Amino acid sequence: MEIKLKKNRKRTIIIGGIAFLFLCMTSLILYADSFIGRSLPQIEGKLSVPGLSEEVEVVRDSKGVPHLAASNDRDLYLAQGYIQAQDRLFQMDLSRRQASGRLSEVVGEKAVDRDKFFRTLGLRRAAEASLEGYSPEVKEVLTWFADGVNAYIEESKKNKSLPAEFTLLGYEPEKWTEVDSLTIGKYMAFDLGGHWQGQAFRYWALQSLPEEKAMDLFPSYPQDAPTIIHETKELSMKWGNAIAEPVIPPEMNGSNNWVVSGSKSASGHPMLADDPHLSLGSPSIWYQMHLESPDVNVSGVIFAGIPGIILGHNETIAWGVTNTGPDVQDLYIEKRHKEKKNHFLYDGKWEEAKVIKEPIAVKDSETIPYEVTVTRHGPIVSEFANQDDSENALSMRWTALDPSLELQAIIDMNKASNWTEFERAMEDFHTPTQNFVFADKDGTIAYKANGKIPIRKKGDGLLPVPGWTSDYEWTGFIPYDELPRVVNPAEGYIATANNKVIGDDYPYHISHHWAGPYRYMRISEVLEAKEKLTKQDMKDLQNDHMNLQAREFVPLLLNALEGDELSVQSREALDLLAGWDFDDEADEAAPLLFHQWMDRMSNDLFDDSIPTDMLKLFEGKQNVVDELIRKAAKGEVSTWFTEHGGFESFLAESLSDTLEDGFDQYGSDMNGWAWGDYHRVYFENPLSSASSILEWFLNRRGPEPVGGSRVTVGAASYTDDGIVNHGGSWRFIIDTEDMSKADHIVGPGQSGHFKSTWYDDQIDDWIEGKYHETTLKPPADGKRLRLVPET
Repeated sequence: MEIKLKKNRKRTIIIGGIAFLFLCMTSLILYADSFIGRSLPQIEGKLSVPGLSEEVEVVRDSKGVPHLAASNDRDLYLAQGYIQAQDRLFQMDLSRRQASGRLSEVVGEKAVDRDKFFRTLGLRRAAEASLEGYSPEVKEVLTWFADGVNAYIEESKKNKSLPAEFTLLGYEPEKWTEVDSLTIGKYMAFDLGGHWQGQAFRYWALQSLPEEKAMDLFPSYPQDAPTIIHETKELSMKWGNAIAEPVIPPEMNGSNNWVVSGSKSASGHPMLADDPHLSLGSPSIWYQMHLESPDVNVSGVIFAGIPGIILGHNETIAWGVTNTGPDVQDLYIEKRHKEKKNHFLYDGKWEEAKVIKEPIAVKDSETIPYEVTVTRHGPIVSEFANQDDSENALSMRWTALDPSLELQAIIDMNKASNWTEFERAMEDFHTPTQNFVFADKDGTIAYKANGKIPIRKKGDGLLPVPGWTSDYEWTGFIPYDELPRVVNPAEGYIATANNKVIGDDYPYHISHHWAGPYRYMRISEVLEAKEKLTKQDMKDLQNDHMNLQAREFVPLLLNALEGDELSVQSREALDLLAGWDFDDEADEAAPLLFHQWMDRMSNDLFDDSIPTDMLKLFEGKQNVVDELIRKAAKGEVSTWFTEHGGFESFLAESLSDTLEDGFDQYGSDMNGWAWGDYHRVYFENPLSSASSILEWFLNRRGPEPVGGSRVTVGAASYTDDGIVNHGGSWRFIIDTEDMSKADHIVGPGQSGHFKSTWYDDQIDDWIEGKYHETTLKPPADGKRLRLVPET
């Protein structure tokens, strides 16, 4: 009996303990849920907002897109700042911190090198210098927007309802300033305008590889190569220091856009399509809004933290962009004085560089003293991670580090009513250089490559140039009225996809670095195939997965291996490719085989000759491989192939290795493979990598199989593990027959709050190509919020 009582007592204690733990866990979960829920924005009812002079109506539609209606511009832009902060405050704060080099303050030592890099570039210094050049009217817009953000910050602090991410990282956001918005704009110029890393890579290649092999890695032969090589070949660079952890934007940053005239559209009116290709994540890089006041009625997207609408339409015009990708960054090799570390040689004299103190505060650690050295050409970028003051250094000249007026252009574009007004507004859009396409309701379609593109005395942006002589200075910029431009072409359409936008007779140098032709060729192919195009045709084309790279290269590869002795598995693989229709669909085996074979060839060609650190700087690597294959197929075999036993031998071995890896990962039945088993889209939140718990909360959707690839119009670029993290970050279609509405996709959704309905509700839409319609009239059934003046 006593033994039985002891057993019952023990069982009772265990059950009670389990119940207690369950109660504690439940209470903790409920508390966490309640705590996190406090930061969900109020989207209905009435809110008092300091600074407003009159009521602003905010109506969110079924996809969470806010429609703001104000009786004056001051209230409109103040409300825009407030509403953006409601949905994206933490993202906005991280964006300004990253661009300003202040992440270490909140995330600790792991961000120090990144902060050093951005302090060195000086995006915030450039933003501060830019502010002075803005008109009083646009300065007011910046101030009103900042007032709105700050109203939300103060309200959230008072109500203890800041987004939970601030609590997790243990800090509160500082007051928003006008310069914060301009700094985020400068970061987008960084994300879209580069090529410095390619110059550094090619200079390393000339110093480290046989000249024949090095020149095979160039996109074209540099016009001043003999002079530059002769003048710089004796100089030594400490490449390990020069390239330590640089922040390099994704090379695939680009876009598609096109505009079709009324003569080719089923409606008889122009249609415009745009889908910028940028990093994919949670929350989206874009924030969609509709802004209305007596002076403006505009709808589209903007980067969180910036006022206005950068891409979209108003009541009479529509516009979109792709990245032109010009050579607007030059690396200068600077000769340093042996005793005076901040003095550099120029035209026979020693000039003292400017030294800027940039101490870096680090969370849970001591502040790091840091100095940025700025020569006449720009900041020294080769020593940001290791300030050892080597004899020679690299400085960077870049258009984005000059004062610029992009927001001035945005505000004016929003109010433009025709091509003349829009083109006039674009003159202030200095950086990054973009391919703008335009349509208006009166039937005009137009294109302009816009921005400041330098004219050089010598050199053409392919190699670092001597900084100790005035021979390689910039003499100015391509005149605005001589930038590439097309209005109402006879073809009835205009399209760009980061392709070469000029002919060989164009009198100025723009770039050596054009995207592969595949997306542009496919867009043109589809637009020319039909006499009359519909809006659905535009949507289908934005999500098109036809792979023109494969259409070109599969026959070349099959022909090259036709007579070779191959394994049974290799022959089956070639048969699989021979029967492929070249669509990169998620459920097909051939796309997986083709892309993994091409990726392996690209890696195997260079891995033995180029160090890993330098491979990070190898700009245009895939274009180089494509051209080497084209030449080899014509009998012009490069040393890169002969060192691997010859072209055919290299192809056969790389195919065999690709199949061996494929069998290990996807099974022995090649026909059962699927592109989507490897190629999967994942809208990752930047904080989710900190812990599995955060990953569960912040990334509620795991990787999803998806079609497309780096080279298809429906762009879906991927990392080495197959995760698609780059592509059409916003998709936009408008038929100007009815300027009151347009179709959009913003993956993964509008909100930055993971408990919001609109946090990830557009993931399936993004995968399946399902658009939502947004109108210039607020929906009658939307969530209605009244922002009223504080009493």
